[in-house]
Amino acid sequence: MHPDLAALAAARLGVFTAREAVRVGYRPDEIRSELGSRRWHWLRRGVYIGAQDLVPAERDARVRHLVDCTAVLLSLAPGPAISHASAARLHRLVLPGDVDGAVRLTDPVQWRRGRGYVVARASLPDGDLGRVLGFGVTVPARTLVDCAREWGVTDAVVAMDAALHDRVVDREDLRAAVLRATHWVGVGDAARAFGLADGRAESPLESRGRLALLEAGLPCPELQVEVHGPRGFVARVDAWYEEAGVAVEFDGRVKYLDPVDGREVGEVLWREKRREDRLRELGIRVVRLAREDVAPRRRRELAVRVGVLLAEPMAGVRRFRVVRTGQPGRGDSVAAASS
Repeated sequence: MHPDLAALAAARLGVFTAREAVRVGYRPDEIRSELGSRRWHWLRRGVYIGAQDLVPAERDARVRHLVDCTAVLLSLAPGPAISHASAARLHRLVLPGDVDGAVRLTDPVQWRRGRGYVVARASLPDGDLGRVLGFGVTVPARTLVDCAREWGVTDAVVAMDAALHDRVVDREDLRAAVLRATHWVGVGDAARAFGLADGRAESPLESRGRLALLEAGLPCPELQVEVHGPRGFVARVDAWYEEAGVAVEFDGRVKYLDPVDGREVGEVLWREKRREDRLRELGIRVVRLAREDVAPRRRRELAVRVGVLLAEPMAGVRRFRVVRTGQPGRGDSVAAASS
């Protein structure tokens, strides 16, 4: 590849246009030859990438999507910014499993749709924009609000919980982003998701489980509290009901099938058993919920299973104390933003 073209493409993950190739001296037949030999690969009409750059991009879904975003942006007139699910991918936010691979963009003056991309029309204040590869991209808070206006509330809360927990955003920035979207289509859903978001949730299952408990008509539990017994720390539980003395643990399969720190599966199971034994010895009742237990079709069963325990306050002297830890939880509502 011509050095000038290589330098230009290197700033965009290897993506370049036919016009740029012509500008450095390539003839149309030479461009066809490069494509025919597969030294260059076609991305969109008049937009290409070198084989040496495509191979590593294919190994990382996030980078591959950024290549697609770059190709679309180079094929459009200047103005659109990467947004919605595309920006969520770049910010490593948690996406629903059914999100398609379409490139999502936002432009202040136009709405359009083409092969593999959608451009929404909306304002793009400077505070809502960052830069990637020289293109605009909505910042995490704006991205979460845009996504929440289109996704289901549960998926939006999962993404917000994870972003708050990982400190990708803070609660005030997210609240301000919701308020800036007042009167936009779907902002009511974004406001509801924000009101339910809690940065103490440590996994998507914990977020889904908490919402499942609420949808089953049960109270919202406290999250990530420590239980201390007569001899000190016993365990940190995922969710806690104080009056009933009930701990809820959300059990994902990965914890047992792919343990961290190189531990054996049997060791993980043994430690979990001993941990639960110590909680029960203190009189605490423990409920374990897996992904299938919090599925929408299991709401009635969940309501009965947990509701029976909550209906009976913990009796007797408590031989433990609870310590509240973790990040701040839910804040004030912004439901007014949807009015």
